[in-house]
Amino acid sequence: MNEPLHTLAQTSQHAQDIRKSRFLAQAAPVESPEQALAFLREIADPAATHNCWAWRIGQDYRFNDDGEPGGTAGRPILQAIEGQGMDHVMVVVTRWYGGIKLGAGGLARAYGGTAAECLRLAERVPLIAMAHLATRCDFAEHALFRARLKELGAEIEQEHFEADGVSLHFQLPQDRVDEVRQRITDLSRGRSEVRVLE
Repeated sequence: MNEPLHTLAQTSQHAQDIRKSRFLAQAAPVESPEQALAFLREIADPAATHNCWAWRIGQDYRFNDDGEPGGTAGRPILQAIEGQGMDHVMVVVTRWYGGIKLGAGGLARAYGGTAAECLRLAERVPLIAMAHLATRCDFAEHALFRARLKELGAEIEQEHFEADGVSLHFQLPQDRVDEVRQRITDLSRGRSEVRVLE
C-alpha cells in the first residue's frame, strides 16, 4: 500500500542564499485553486525578481515560472511537493537576484531544493480521505441522528427541512462509511439509508 499523503499543519517558510541570490519558500495548506492563488497574492513580493509557484490538490495541479526560463522553477517546485508526499499544498518560492546567473540546472536545483527543504522541515498532518454522504430522517429522530453522526466524526454540511422529514448532507472519513451505514439503519429500524454523494 502507498504511503498516505500529507498536507501542512500550518504555513511554513524556509530561506537560503545561493550564489548571492536569496530564495524564500513559503508553503500553505490549501483546499482549492482559489485559495492557492489567494495565498500567492498575499505573500508575493512585487519588489522581488521572481515569485514562482506550484500547487497540487488531488489530481489537479498548476505551476508558474514567473519569468524564469521555462521549466526551471514551477515544475521543480511541483516535483518537490510530490517528492515530499504532499497534497493540498501551495508553495511559492520568491527570488531576489544577486547578480550571478545560475544557469538552467542551477535554477531548477535552487527552486526545487528550497521548496523541498521548506516542506521537509514543516509540520505535516496525514490527509484523510473524506466521503460525502446523505441520509433522511423523521423530525423526531433528527436530534438523535445529529448526535450519532457527530460521535462518528461526521461534519454536517447541509440540512434541509421538508414536509416529511429532514435530509442531512455530511462528510466523514472514508473508512467509517460502513459503520455509519449500519448505525443509521439500526437507528431508523431500516427506514433510512445512507447515500454516497459524488
